[in-house]
Amino acid sequence: MKARTSPDSPLLFEEVPLVPDFKLELKARRAGHWPVAGADEAGRGPLAGPVVAAAVILNPKRIPEGLNDSKQLSAQRREELFVQILATATVSIASSSATRIDLTDIRKASLDAMRRAICGLAIQANYVLTDGLDVPPGLECPGQAVVKGDARSVSIAAASIVAKVTRDRMMARADAVYPAYGFAAHVGYGTAQHRAGIERHGPCSLHRMSFRPLRRDGIVIDEELILE
Repeated sequence: MKARTSPDSPLLFEEVPLVPDFKLELKARRAGHWPVAGADEAGRGPLAGPVVAAAVILNPKRIPEGLNDSKQLSAQRREELFVQILATATVSIASSSATRIDLTDIRKASLDAMRRAICGLAIQANYVLTDGLDVPPGLECPGQAVVKGDARSVSIAAASIVAKVTRDRMMARADAVYPAYGFAAHVGYGTAQHRAGIERHGPCSLHRMSFRPLRRDGIVIDEELILE
């Protein structure tokens, strides 16, 4: 006989995906912090191209419908929301190149891009919500790191969409300059097509030489970043 799940079983709640809302922003506002910016990055894992960060201050009266973790949205929906976000919110974008990633590391380069995006906002944020485990050092305001923040905060979700769309567009342009690698298709991730291009033509200036399999000195870079 098949066992039944109790209606109040925690398994039922675990299966329900998180949907971002404005609660964390309102909590910060009640504590006297306003405006609140959400920040996120795209491109930690690829073998090539920059890591791109975005910071977004949403207008509470004009929050686009359907904001979510960029990975949960189709490319078309991301593009639609990207336009809406830029039309209704205060947005800033920054990036760290493959060279900067190699000179430091992907974590430091990502946090630095996020810091520059936040500092570049036309309206100064008084509080920042960031996706992940870290708040970028060097900010002039307090902040909170939120695990799975792009699925919990609409401000972070908006930033994730802006960062993702911006980076995808950058890699599509890179494809026109370096057509041998197929950047428009995989945006720099380590797909079979991409690795075959590297084998045939060698790396180009956009490749992260500190990442495997490009790194040749035997030091292992975190493979989870490549597979992300």
